[in-house]
Amino acid sequence: MDISTITDVIRDPADPPGAQWRPGDAWLAGGTWLFSDTQPDLRRLIDLTPLGWNAVTDVDGGLDIGAMCTITDLYEFAATSDWPAAPLLRSSCEAFLASFKVWNAATVGGNICMALPAGPMITVTVALESTYSLLAADGSERTLDAADFVTGNHENALYPGEVLRSIHIPADALAKRHTYRRFTLTQMGRSTIFMIATQTPGTSDLLLTITAGTTHPVRLAFDVTPDAATLQDAVDAIGEDVWFDDPNGSPSHRRHLAKHYAEEIRTELGTGAPA
Repeated sequence: MDISTITDVIRDPADPPGAQWRPGDAWLAGGTWLFSDTQPDLRRLIDLTPLGWNAVTDVDGGLDIGAMCTITDLYEFAATSDWPAAPLLRSSCEAFLASFKVWNAATVGGNICMALPAGPMITVTVALESTYSLLAADGSERTLDAADFVTGNHENALYPGEVLRSIHIPADALAKRHTYRRFTLTQMGRSTIFMIATQTPGTSDLLLTITAGTTHPVRLAFDVTPDAATLQDAVDAIGEDVWFDDPNGSPSHRRHLAKHYAEEIRTELGTGAPA
């Protein structure tokens, strides 16, 4: 849709682009959400496409993903390293409530920065212990743990003029055993809850990430796989205000799903069953 409030578009931004930022601006990546609704507070778009931040690179220390990488490109990426958890990238792409047309335009960084509870790129990057590289308006760079980036429903840790540049997924996380659970009300529907668990090879540790059912990602970490009661208590300890409420599920329903799937995951990884 046309955004009738926009009066200017910067097609050739500086690199880094933050110095051009002013109130009323929006970064334009894939635009799949931006152009889906009216944006009454916006006056100018800064098109990030010419910056070319779209590479997916298999490096010695893990995987680097440019923020402008499309969902299609991430889905089609074939890692050259033997990483057991790499299939989670494709599974998370498949969790999008979107057509192939959206896949071809929507970006990994855009999905993360939207900070919606059901953003699957948030799910997978938090679960795989990623870090985000953020460029400030003055050109300085900071690195933030993915788990600390989304702070609430449609809320993130970006400062004015700051932009997500890239995502790094460490090799140690990609080398882990894994399993996941996802619930939707319809076959191709938006996630009511999306949970990923990983486990270091040769250990009994457990890292359980809960998203979509919560307003921000929740990670539960255990040095040793807990017993059933301990894990249930950990889920119950998640604050009432953290559980998300929308037509896809009430907070109580989402908590119930989280506890149900947590026990399935605990049993699967605890018994050494194939992930």
